[in-house]
Amino acid sequence: MTTPEAEQPRPEARLEQAVRAAEQALIEFEIAVETFRVEVENFSRLHHQKLGPMYARLDELEAQIAEARAARTGDPEDARKAAEARARVLPMPGVEELFHGWMDDQGLFPEAVAMLTDQPVRPPERVRPSEEARKLYRELARKAHPDLAQEDEERARREEFITRVNAAYARGDEALLRELAEEWAAGPAPAERPPSPSEELYARLEWLSQRKELLTLVARELEDSAIGSMLRMAPDDPDRLLDEIADKLLADVAAREAELAELAG
Repeated sequence: MTTPEAEQPRPEARLEQAVRAAEQALIEFEIAVETFRVEVENFSRLHHQKLGPMYARLDELEAQIAEARAARTGDPEDARKAAEARARVLPMPGVEELFHGWMDDQGLFPEAVAMLTDQPVRPPERVRPSEEARKLYRELARKAHPDLAQEDEERARREEFITRVNAAYARGDEALLRELAEEWAAGPAPAERPPSPSEELYARLEWLSQRKELLTLVARELEDSAIGSMLRMAPDDPDRLLDEIADKLLADVAAREAELAELAG
């Protein structure tokens, strides 16, 4: 026979439940932030690869137009503007790095030339990991997240494993993510969480709150960045957005070339 006192829940029970709920919420938030960070980085890389040559061409044309105008007018103010426009043109040693392989020491690679002349080129790499890669990443992050560990040794194991998971996800490597899922499934089972004193639970909630605030700042910086803002304009079809920007840049290049030809004529 149980006494009324025995039927009462432990004082820490509700607090433990709150801590577990906060942990799961934080993990989901971290997954969302990491997913968006990878998307922003991939979109930024593809943005530079696909549009970098066009931006460089526009800068060069602006400088040439300003120089041609200054030569025609002889106005010191036009000469000053021409010098400023030329200073904005990227120096050649930095161009190859910016284009990530679109330019060699002889000039633009064929892919870059094709992009500038609106010719067909090989399809660009995916901006985002595939849906299957995203699914695998989320599952692994939820199962192996370091915040679920209570012992330092287990936390270190999880941190090393999640580092490899993040690297595979950033590359969109589905095969490696599946291998990592199998590795985790075959690994040691995580230890059961022992009951915690109230003081430790309160401290845990405080840490979770601080971690969420930090992640909120990271997410805000990503969303407010130039690339993040562009990506949010077309989250489901970022390739189309790049194509639209490329079309506009090509039109701008054509207009500047016509203006330069008129000044030189």
